[in-house]
Amino acid sequence: MNAIEIRNLVKSYGTLVAVNNLTLDVREGEVYGLLGPNGAGKTTTLKILMGLLDPDSGTATVFGIDSTSDPIEVKKRVGYVPEEQLLYNSLTSREILEFVASIRGLDYFQAKNRVIEMSRALDFTNHYDKPIITLSQGNKQKAMLLIAMLHAPDLLILDEPFSGLDVLASRIMKDVIRIHIERGGSVLFSTHIMEMAEGLCDRVGIIDDGILVAEGTLDELRVQSESKGATLENVFLKLTGEEGDVQKGVDALRGALDN
Repeated sequence: MNAIEIRNLVKSYGTLVAVNNLTLDVREGEVYGLLGPNGAGKTTTLKILMGLLDPDSGTATVFGIDSTSDPIEVKKRVGYVPEEQLLYNSLTSREILEFVASIRGLDYFQAKNRVIEMSRALDFTNHYDKPIITLSQGNKQKAMLLIAMLHAPDLLILDEPFSGLDVLASRIMKDVIRIHIERGGSVLFSTHIMEMAEGLCDRVGIIDDGILVAEGTLDELRVQSESKGATLENVFLKLTGEEGDVQKGVDALRGALDN
């Protein structure tokens, strides 16, 4: 069974088609990167998978569970870190995690021990009892990750997980993903950071205007883009048609600075 199966997914906002007949799979035990320009439909796709948005048509399933008809069961199997850091600013991380543990019906002592160990691993122990509003962007991201992993999910869905993280926090996030895979889990994440995707992903899907324009390993994407030996960044720019826009921008900047 695939961890995720998306079939002919369509989602519109008025006249804007955010996701356009999207079909892809995330296999069990793999790290799959969803890449695309701003507004390509990445976040909309992830929200549909989590049952937070209903598609216009098509299906999205997680371990065979339909995200639209049974979103509660999906949430039991998934640890989700959204792009927006949706946290109660007046609460501490401890209070939020205790609240989440109670909602999920987790054993109190097991959840407490798990949080202690994960906080130590994420270098978060000193911030555990501080109000969320006082935390840095990176530490808020760590709190979101703790919440996502509290119930030891089978699948992590991470929307721009490296946004705002410093070097240490980014390294920890990468290690979390690797450990999750080593323990038999699966990961789907979106990112704008090509180096992260190139270093972590088994396969990558590139979407543009809601359409899957390419998918595969880096070597397979190089073949599809006719870019032998290219980095993922260069492959991405070519497949999304942005390669020329980059050069125009560079030329315009040079011209402005020369004047």
